[in-house]
Amino acid sequence: MKDILTNRLRTYWKELYPGESLSTLENFIIELEGKASEINIEPHEPEWYKDAIVYSLYVDLFNNDFKGLENKLDYLKDLGISCLWLLPILDSPMKDAGFDIKDYRKIRPDLVSLDSNASNNERQQVFVRFLEHAHQRGIKVIFDIAINHTSNEHPWFKSSRLSRDNPFRDYYIWSDDRDKYKEPRIIFKGLCSSNWEKDGKQYFFHRFFEFQPDLNYRNPSVLLEMSRNFVFWIEKGVDGFRADAIPYLWKEEGTDCENLPKTHSVIKFFRAVIDLLRPGTLLLAEACQQPHEVVKYFGDGDECNAGYHFPLMPQMFKALASQSNVPVVNTLSPDITPDIPETTQWFLFLRLHDELSLELVYVSEEDRKFIHEAYCKDPLWDFRLGQGISARLSELMDRDPRKIALIYSIMLTLPGTPVVYYGDEFGKLNDVGFYERMIQLTGKDDTRFLVRGEIDWDRLDKDLSNHESFHYKVFMHISMQTKTRKMFKCFGQGSINWIKVTDQENNIAENVLTYIRSFADERIWVIHNLSPVEQNVILPEELNAIGEKDLMGKKIKIMQNNQIFFLPGYSYFWFQVK
Repeated sequence: MKDILTNRLRTYWKELYPGESLSTLENFIIELEGKASEINIEPHEPEWYKDAIVYSLYVDLFNNDFKGLENKLDYLKDLGISCLWLLPILDSPMKDAGFDIKDYRKIRPDLVSLDSNASNNERQQVFVRFLEHAHQRGIKVIFDIAINHTSNEHPWFKSSRLSRDNPFRDYYIWSDDRDKYKEPRIIFKGLCSSNWEKDGKQYFFHRFFEFQPDLNYRNPSVLLEMSRNFVFWIEKGVDGFRADAIPYLWKEEGTDCENLPKTHSVIKFFRAVIDLLRPGTLLLAEACQQPHEVVKYFGDGDECNAGYHFPLMPQMFKALASQSNVPVVNTLSPDITPDIPETTQWFLFLRLHDELSLELVYVSEEDRKFIHEAYCKDPLWDFRLGQGISARLSELMDRDPRKIALIYSIMLTLPGTPVVYYGDEFGKLNDVGFYERMIQLTGKDDTRFLVRGEIDWDRLDKDLSNHESFHYKVFMHISMQTKTRKMFKCFGQGSINWIKVTDQENNIAENVLTYIRSFADERIWVIHNLSPVEQNVILPEELNAIGEKDLMGKKIKIMQNNQIFFLPGYSYFWFQVK
């Protein structure tokens, strides 16, 4: 396998840098092989990420620092979590919540709570000890790594600004004017007016904020240095990486600089490097694109191991708002979601640290308008001039535990690996105070800060001990779902068979979303009532002997010889069937 991977590195190198000598690469391969022999880590179990339940969090906002997070590992294990996705933890000025990295090999000092005189090695050891404690509980750990851009405080960029002939100048994209790369869209529309920023007598290129200069992957040194960053953290015990903003890595004049063929060569190079060190280490694609574009980041199973299904997320919200199963069923049809390589996986989510994205790159103008009007219930929640909604799930669901549980049930039972965003398991609300503080700190009116904010554990403990509280009701629903899901492989690895049910007048009940998930000898029938009123549906014959309770102990009401199923408003059931 080693020879296959090193030959792949040579192939990708030639694709990216046809005029570049192979000697630089050969020296890098020798370096890699030496590192692999030195650390000698056991490979991960194949495709472990398919059965994972992922929990996404900011370490400081979740519980202050890594010691605080370590104290909550049992809480997360009891919730059914088997993988932590740590939002940015690397050293950063924190102008963009840590996605502006100034040192790829240093944990942010505030996350380790050591004396200011502590060495970088001592800080790393705090993180390594946390990894060990997580692994002891069967919890894997991945973290964000922004590979498209750095902070303008990164030493590479600070050096690049010194002069045009500085060796780091070519680590970034500089120009005398703004006439180059005119086609790329402005991603942060409404927050940035251009993809170019004046610095001295030249301009540098950026796809995100002006303090996040894009890296220049046309320079092979950038590719190798970023590869070494992956190697560094694999050696420390990290189980995977969320590759932030990968569609934008390679730039070419006359294009929109998104999803270019050589971008895929860069990612394949990274994957080969990672597999040389520790096969099975997760490389997760963050590509806000249509499924037919995202699947290209899986390659032939030789690129990213997994990718977010961005278009499915808004369609789950549309399904609930329109009381129709059509948005979800259509999105997962082969016409929209192509087959993916057997070893790869979709990651599913409802809310993340970003806005509920409605980018026209993967939703139609009609859908964008419908979803925005249905869910943007406060002008403050608007993001990027109608291209998104900044609000916590509980706010979008009108603080209704039934609706929160229903849409979570949909996400947890569709094909893929689910992501639980921190606090959603107990219905965390928008944090206006945090949002206002961050405006003062960053100078940016970025409403995504509404969906972040700290957890007050003392207050939460009181809420969870009150069985009448909103937070308790949400937590009981979601924790029961995650624990139940963890017991079955069919959700992460199985097939899906859509079921059509009819009402008593023999009309197709479009407001009922139902399907069977199957894997080996497991068959789970899942049914959702997308409407707020009771629905009475006729069960298919094969499902008319399902017992009195579902897998979570919820009682059902069936009449007329087990044929008529009574579904309360916004209800869901999971049944094990033969």
